[in-house]
Amino acid sequence: MITKFTTVYAGHVDLPDRGQDATPANERRYSNEHLASVFEKTEAIAKCMDRYGYDILWLAEHHFQHEGYECLPNILMVAVHLAHVTKNLKIGCGFNITPMWHPLRLAEDYATADILTQGRTVFGVGRGYHTREVETLGGPLLDQNANREIFEEAVEIMLKAFNNERFSHHGKYYTLPPNVPYRGYELKELTLVPRPIHRPVECWQPIVSASPRALDFMVRHDIKGAVGGGAATMQGGPIIAYQQAAERAGKHWQLGENLQLGLHFHLARTQEQAIREIKPIYEEHVKMFAPLGFVPGLTPEQIQAVARRGGWDAAGVPTVEHFMKLGSWFAGTPQQLIELLKGFEERYPGMEHISLSSPLGTPQATMLEQFQWVAEEVMPAFRRR
Repeated sequence: MITKFTTVYAGHVDLPDRGQDATPANERRYSNEHLASVFEKTEAIAKCMDRYGYDILWLAEHHFQHEGYECLPNILMVAVHLAHVTKNLKIGCGFNITPMWHPLRLAEDYATADILTQGRTVFGVGRGYHTREVETLGGPLLDQNANREIFEEAVEIMLKAFNNERFSHHGKYYTLPPNVPYRGYELKELTLVPRPIHRPVECWQPIVSASPRALDFMVRHDIKGAVGGGAATMQGGPIIAYQQAAERAGKHWQLGENLQLGLHFHLARTQEQAIREIKPIYEEHVKMFAPLGFVPGLTPEQIQAVARRGGWDAAGVPTVEHFMKLGSWFAGTPQQLIELLKGFEERYPGMEHISLSSPLGTPQATMLEQFQWVAEEVMPAFRRR
């Protein structure tokens, strides 16, 4: 049963133009002042969500994006600030890209945020998908096997550090502590100082490939999963696979339990208006994410087409209506959104979290309007219960 409403904001600044006929993604470059406006925008979103009773604002860690799409490099620092200008809203790390961090530095930073925000920071880990970010900051991404191995080992180290007063680790990539003398004795153990006060630490991870190895790892460590939309999701693919992984581990979870389902959305008084308004924002999303493999079903020729101005119809690039039918995008009225979410509840009775996100490229004023609209006309249909 859906009871918690969240959003994912990856940190896009307001763009002067949007859509297939606007500036190509690789040609976008903005001044430092405009890129820094992401913090003012993030604060406005957080205050709006806090005022209207949302549960979590998920932020995403990204680096070096002069294009203006994802401009928050340190979401734990932002979480501490936002917790001091809001009252109840939790700030989620969606996600800290673990292969770019030393695991103990990330663990320390999260522990600090946990204490300073009085438990209102939600931990999250991910493997990354931008080569420019991960490879530049010392982690592998082109080598997917190494990326997975480092990610899993780092997460295990952080959980040890959170949950044990003293710990050590001897793995393929990390030996902690190193075997060195320290102040007259041989170093054998470490203590995270400070450890998070709110334990056990609630940890989330995106579900992308939904491979048995990935899901077994998550379930083994009680890591909750964030699932995006799409045909596989609506047919239950990763959601069923996560429940099956839980069964393999002897954990009898309801379908959808410990999962969050994500949906790009836009509301209007009629569905026709909503589709018209979301179209250029959807196209901006495709321009950004298709070359990274996050727009399913596109051919190499179509990916080349979205890097240029216009001509998408001739190349056969799918429209937003296509992805609305698959279930990963929504454009319509508040009542239609309620009906869609009620359908999710019937399919996935254990699911509590729904993430309704304004797509990348949505202006700040529109985002604030949309969040208010959801709070006033959609959330009451679920919160009254």
